[in-house]
Amino acid sequence: MTPNLRKLEQLRERIPSFRCIVGCHDCCGPVTASSEEVSRLPVRSEAQHAAALAELSCPYLGEHGCEVYAERPLICRLFGTTPRLLCPNGQRPVYLIDRRTEQEIDQFLQQTRQVLL
Repeated sequence: MTPNLRKLEQLRERIPSFRCIVGCHDCCGPVTASSEEVSRLPVRSEAQHAAALAELSCPYLGEHGCEVYAERPLICRLFGTTPRLLCPNGQRPVYLIDRRTEQEIDQFLQQTRQVLL
């Protein structure tokens, strides 16, 4: 496992989880993800990416929600867990992410090549 993949796993484990409103996709949209994260996702065609971007959506958002939920990128995991990315519907974990973890995630995202999904 590469150092970036190891760091990615460590960061993912430190992001608190919470229950979203069933059927809500308010935080789904075009996002960036590191090359390491993208390598873990199913391949989407250029046409699928273009169609999603035209709708300001995500190519992994399907009829029943996120099709890659278990492998969703860090930015998707952060929605609702930090004051900087609050859920528009007020959903959140019991405790928001700690500032140190948020800073480490910011550093990881800045140091890795980002790809538009």
